Amino acid sequence: MTPFSILDLAPIAQGGDAAQSFRNTLDLAQHAERWGYRRYWLAEHHGMPGIASAATAVLIAHVAAGTRSIRVGAGGIMLPNHSPLLIAEQFGTLESLYPGRIDLGLGRAPGSDPVTARALRRNPAGDADEFPRDVVELMDYFSDSSRSPVLAVPGRGLKVPLWILGSSLFGAQLAAALGLPYAFASHFAPQQMMQAVALYRASFRPSAQLAKPYVMLGFNVCAADSNEQAAFLASSLQQAFVNLRTGRPGRLPAPVAGYASQLAPPERAILDSVLSCAAIGDAHTVREGLQTFIERTGADELMITSQIFDHGARLRSYEITAELSGSTP
Repeated sequence: MTPFSILDLAPIAQGGDAAQSFRNTLDLAQHAERWGYRRYWLAEHHGMPGIASAATAVLIAHVAAGTRSIRVGAGGIMLPNHSPLLIAEQFGTLESLYPGRIDLGLGRAPGSDPVTARALRRNPAGDADEFPRDVVELMDYFSDSSRSPVLAVPGRGLKVPLWILGSSLFGAQLAAALGLPYAFASHFAPQQMMQAVALYRASFRPSAQLAKPYVMLGFNVCAADSNEQAAFLASSLQQAFVNLRTGRPGRLPAPVAGYASQLAPPERAILDSVLSCAAIGDAHTVREGLQTFIERTGADELMITSQIFDHGARLRSYEITAELSGSTP
């Protein structure tokens, strides 16, 4: 059985606010724990009107405090925005509070636009090139026998699993070289997925953390009790992607009947590209989509994301998906 996990972008819906988003996040995490999802990840984004998870470590603590057993983590922390020591201390604190439940996924993108990146005291031209060194430095802070004269407290000696996130070949090469699990962002940037996964598996070097390659792939699901209802609900995600890719990011919009059929060819092409790793429909349709994707990729785990405007409908989508997890290969 392929494990299913959840990526929550902590969406702020039109008419809502961050406080409501955080209440929804905790409620979804508590349901996910009961439904058997393996892990619950939150992602670092900045300056995005529709995403509330900018203070990612703080929100991880909120979710971990409100749950008991599900793994909680970052998918991911954009490491060039931070000192590796600071992240070691933050996630060392989380691991000390919630032992054995914390994951740390690392990405090298800013998670923001260039203006916001500068406000984060980030140098977009250079910091990404430091990413491999920053990852190694962070790993060293967690080590029992750190080579650094600087002590991460809490942090040193704690076994916080590290993941490399990516949407290109760069992350695949780094994850393989360091012997870390690899999470590919196929839920929004699927173009190089198969090439990156193949490169990671072929180049993987075993490490103290991981003996063999482990691939987790992002996958969009909008499940409902009928294909028609699912198509209607999915229009919120479709609008959000089109708005983002055309320079108009905003809060998660309410669904619109027949939205995709009204799009011009360039906008339709955007959706065909970014949503090529998605299943939209009733339980039967989503099951087929999941099985086809797992068979094609050989994914060790799926990170399911469901950007749905209505919280109750979003819960139902994840519930349907959880019920299907036992029927996948």
